[in-house]
Amino acid sequence: MTSTLLDGIVAHTVVTPRLTAAVFERPSESPTRTVVFIHGNVSSSLFWQPTMLALDPGVRALAIDLRGFGDSETLAVDGTRGVRDFSDDVATVLAELGLGAVNLVGWSMGGGVVLQYLLDHPDHVASITLVSPVSPYGFGGTAGPDGRVLNEENAGAGGGGANADFVARLAAGDTSDDPTSPRGIYRTTYVKDPSDTTYEDLWVESMLSTKTGIDNYPGDGSTAANWPGFGPGTRGVLNTMVPRHFNVSAITELDSKPPILWVHGADDVIVSDTSLFDLNFLGQLGAIPGWPGADEAPPQPMVTQTRAVLERYGNYEEIVYENCGHSAHLEHPDEFRAALTAHLK
Repeated sequence: MTSTLLDGIVAHTVVTPRLTAAVFERPSESPTRTVVFIHGNVSSSLFWQPTMLALDPGVRALAIDLRGFGDSETLAVDGTRGVRDFSDDVATVLAELGLGAVNLVGWSMGGGVVLQYLLDHPDHVASITLVSPVSPYGFGGTAGPDGRVLNEENAGAGGGGANADFVARLAAGDTSDDPTSPRGIYRTTYVKDPSDTTYEDLWVESMLSTKTGIDNYPGDGSTAANWPGFGPGTRGVLNTMVPRHFNVSAITELDSKPPILWVHGADDVIVSDTSLFDLNFLGQLGAIPGWPGADEAPPQPMVTQTRAVLERYGNYEEIVYENCGHSAHLEHPDEFRAALTAHLK
């Protein structure tokens, strides 16, 4: 596919030893800093365009499509490596572009990708900005601020938890406004208030660029003895974020700790202490039958876990936006731009 570009954004194809990547750029004639944006799950760099265009002229803004998303090459995702397939891809793109230390911005799953990059390449990071990031302990299967793993099976996490109808609609390119269509999911979970439809078709286009299948989104699964009866597999996107494969809390142990800005919405229903995508929380609500109770399957306190890790990290700032869901850069663009600009300085 060829993605829709806004005026002022140019697209590049960057060929690396690992993959052929699509990179969007808002050029700067005399850049004083470079900002690299990493999108989240079921999205692409299209979501970053208005933010890139709004930055100061002295900023060179780049956004990289991860493998299996947007216009980048569709390659298998090895879930057992956590998000390292993605972060290693980012590393090879930045190396190919000849960039030194950059300012990284990661949204949702992309937040996990940039933290993994920080762990593996701390000297190549000038700053980090996290927008509603996945917990440092992954998505599902942990409890408490310290990310205690509930069971070795990681029951309830991974590829088996995807909504099959949503996956089928992604594969079919569904642009309808049905509740489980990409547009419906955007309206009910990506943002708190979907009334601004200026770029909605572009956001749906971005979501529909997600490559589906066992090796991409959502991935495979396994059976589990613990409730709700399934666990993660080893292939595909959702398995990269299960606690068996993903844990970036070791950023607290780095010798060099670049500043981190963490922004998130008070009304986020995806990454939250009460996430509607957390099967344990849905079980507590009674939406999934058979929930064994909070001792065995407590909801994951995702925001609390992130805060606990960043407090140990030390060099961070947290901003919470009211009346905001999962996408502060879309829902509060002026405030987000101001916060990012101040952070870069």
